[in-house]
Amino acid sequence: YTSREKKIFLPPEKRDIGMVFQSYAIWPHMTVKQNVAYPLEIRKLHADEIDERVSKVLELVSLSEMAEKLATQLSGGQQQRAALARAIVSNPRLLLFDEPLSNLDLKLREQMRVELKRIQNEVGITSIYVTHDQSEALVMSDEIIVMSKGRIEQRDPPLAVYSKPVNEYVSQFIGVANLLKGKVLSEAESGKGKVDISTSITGLSCDCLLGSEMKKGDEVVVSVRPENVSVSRDNTDSSGIEGKVNSAIFLGNCVDCRITSGSYEWKVLTHPRENLNEGDRVFLHLDPEHTLAVTP
Repeated sequence: YTSREKKIFLPPEKRDIGMVFQSYAIWPHMTVKQNVAYPLEIRKLHADEIDERVSKVLELVSLSEMAEKLATQLSGGQQQRAALARAIVSNPRLLLFDEPLSNLDLKLREQMRVELKRIQNEVGITSIYVTHDQSEALVMSDEIIVMSKGRIEQRDPPLAVYSKPVNEYVSQFIGVANLLKGKVLSEAESGKGKVDISTSITGLSCDCLLGSEMKKGDEVVVSVRPENVSVSRDNTDSSGIEGKVNSAIFLGNCVDCRITSGSYEWKVLTHPRENLNEGDRVFLHLDPEHTLAVTP
């Protein structure tokens, strides 16, 4: 390994690391088998062992039938799998991914996310996956590290990062969130409290989950995911926030709505059967279990 403190340096080619590049870096003059075998050949393994390892890894990535084809004859998804096979054939201690799916079309990218996750779980190699695609990060990872200006903001499993962001930055970086500035009015032992959000919507406060260190008087930001805002046409329990639908965009499995209440515009995902239309008067309801106060 390399350690600056211990004055130990290994050149990159001697580090036990596999890498899948953004451009795949598949050699066009070689067959798939030759591409995958290359890391083993430069390690001077015996030919029989090379053949055995290459056959196993090509079967793992479903490219056995393509072994003798030139890399240029492969589709984008097949090239990506060939690059992965080459990276894992030497059984490295660490696997690096540099946005490997960014060159694929949307449908193929979604398929390859699942395939990559399956293969990574089977080989069991620790992997660091760099991506700017948030949905890709949520699908692919066991743990997500969100960084800002070189500093780690949060390091948690995907569900925790999405549903329990530690601050405003993570809330808006991962997914979409309604963010309202507020001040803690009261706190309860259950971890819940009441927050005044009248700076965003005049005269309004809401019940929400508070961070463990939050106390009365603290400045906070209330974070609510669009799918956690429910909509009704009647304010039967008088707890609703009155609003007006500015837009309703049909996305297939849901409708992306923008609903104005006072000077604030809510982002809300509703089911198509709600049949909301531009100009409709509605009431918004926040579930305290899914309304979170985070640090600014």
